[in-house]
Amino acid sequence: MAWSQTDIDTLKAAIGSGILHVSFADGKSISYKSNADQLQALALMEREVNPTTSVPYRVAGTSKGV
Repeated sequence: MAWSQTDIDTLKAAIGSGILHVSFADGKSISYKSNADQLQALALMEREVNPTTSVPYRVAGTSKGV
């Protein structure tokens, strides 16, 4: 499903209100089992809508002490 910024805003409002059943602008609705499920869905939606603002990655380096 293609998500929009409006869908992200709708889910954020539901999370803030403690509501587990969310109706989106396209007429679809989802009932989440927990707040953790909502947060996971939110992360997915944000990655799809704003791929350049996703969580930064870390690069580890090693050295032989030389």
